[in-house]
Amino acid sequence: MKLISWNVNGLRACMNKGFMDFFNLINADIFCIQESKMQKDQADFEIKGYEEYWNSAEKKGYSGVVIFSKTKPLSVTYDMGIEHHDKEGRIISAEYKDFYLVNVYTPNSKRELERLSYRMEWEDDFRKFLKNLEKKKPVIICGDLNVAHQEIDLKNPKTNRKNAGFTDEEREKFTQLLQAGFTDTFRYFYPNLQGAYSWWSYMGKARENNTGWRIDYFLCSKILEKRLKNAKIHPEVMGSDHCPVELELDF
Repeated sequence: MKLISWNVNGLRACMNKGFMDFFNLINADIFCIQESKMQKDQADFEIKGYEEYWNSAEKKGYSGVVIFSKTKPLSVTYDMGIEHHDKEGRIISAEYKDFYLVNVYTPNSKRELERLSYRMEWEDDFRKFLKNLEKKKPVIICGDLNVAHQEIDLKNPKTNRKNAGFTDEEREKFTQLLQAGFTDTFRYFYPNLQGAYSWWSYMGKARENNTGWRIDYFLCSKILEKRLKNAKIHPEVMGSDHCPVELELDF
């Protein structure tokens, strides 16, 4: 089973930059998108052979997640069920026979860390939400988690120490998530691989120089480790400031 996750930074814009070329080539069983920045009724495209599930923000042109799935899930739910978190189109959970898949776009702490305290609350509630799902069956989490966990996960850790996405607080929440029983699947296969990034600033030839961050992940319940086949990052795929990430499992 092949799963793909990609923050497309605007799906309509990405469609004009080769999205469907990659989508058709990779032929994923489940393809998850973050930052769709659109409502489903704005789509002037059709993706044949896939079920579609959309969660869009109340604010137009902002956030939003989508799941395209070859197999119809047993059930699909949206958001966390916490009203003040559930306006930004950040979560879709799809239940399959052997696992839950949670597609998530974690809130950014923003410049000057103006949303850091909200982000901390969101992280705690999200972790509880995942552990609640896990009581029923194992969980796979994918998406833009807006944090580089370790120094190996970004090019310039020292100069970014107090910047959004690499604060001690955000990194600690990610550590807590792993300690709660989840595995960072890319590091499971490549614990020491350097220069593996999934996001690059549009400024200063960052992508050309591979001055990047790894902030897009597939995590899974520890019990699924024996099912893991491979994890990949696709930095060659253009169309967004993020690139797709991939997980293969034996199911």
